[in-house]
Amino acid sequence: MKKQFLLLALMIPFVLFAQVPKGFTSVKDTLAFKQKMETQSKLVNSIESDFTQEKYLSVMSENIVSKGHFYFKKVNMLRWEYNNPYKYLIAINKDKMYIKDNGKVSKYDINSNKMFKSINEMMVNTVQGNLLNNKDYKAKYYENDKQYLLELSPLQKGAKDFLKVIQLYIDKSDYSVIKVKMIEPSDDYTSIDFINRKNNQPISDETFIIK
Repeated sequence: MKKQFLLLALMIPFVLFAQVPKGFTSVKDTLAFKQKMETQSKLVNSIESDFTQEKYLSVMSENIVSKGHFYFKKVNMLRWEYNNPYKYLIAINKDKMYIKDNGKVSKYDINSNKMFKSINEMMVNTVQGNLLNNKDYKAKYYENDKQYLLELSPLQKGAKDFLKVIQLYIDKSDYSVIKVKMIEPSDDYTSIDFINRKNNQPISDETFIIK
């Protein structure tokens, strides 16, 4: 059951507020923010980071907390490696997706499956913060002294059936995505915090090949 929730969380590329979120104010110059975000994203060729994921489900008394390590490398390479409380691995290597569970590896061709292709684009763009010009989402921009908060609400019916909003928390110092929160129509959510992030460190292509 936990693994099903985990996979769903990653596949959703990741509460609509009637008011400005607490602790934030609306960004006045959204065009300047978007331009800066896009410029900074282009400078990032690789990302390595620890992460903590928290899954809230209204039907459960306690949140599901998982920890692991994350890798990203241009072009189109991702690796989510869960180490605690169980081992589970999802990797994308260009046009291939790998899932490793209990030592068994499943391999999929992303281009032959519209759903996998959409998942891939969402995951890559979310990590890099490149969802600003995606016409499938309506964006709202907020900020405080240290962070930007970008809220993306899906416009397509298919996405709206299982996703209410994606929240991206962005560090003002370097425009890196430090937290992703995905909220479902039921108000259940998955929150992922990136910790000890390192940009542009060498990462071998072998990291994204799962055997």
